[in-house]
Amino acid sequence: MNYVGIALCLLSCMGAALGMGFATGKAVEAIARQPEASSKINASLLLGLALTESAAIYGFVTALILIFAGPTASS
Repeated sequence: MNYVGIALCLLSCMGAALGMGFATGKAVEAIARQPEASSKINASLLLGLALTESAAIYGFVTALILIFAGPTASS
């Protein structure tokens, strides 16, 4: 099986998790500094998290496709 390809696809999941954690931390920090802007910050945060999560899902689905329907090396 092409384990290197699968690992590269799952790397996007790890990157998305790190990005979501970083973005959430920065949003909490921004709300702590300007509580009156929390609705705008939350809206931007949710949009960014949705886009980041979609990238993780694409990587995960691609990895599943490689696992279950990928080419097999037969000799």
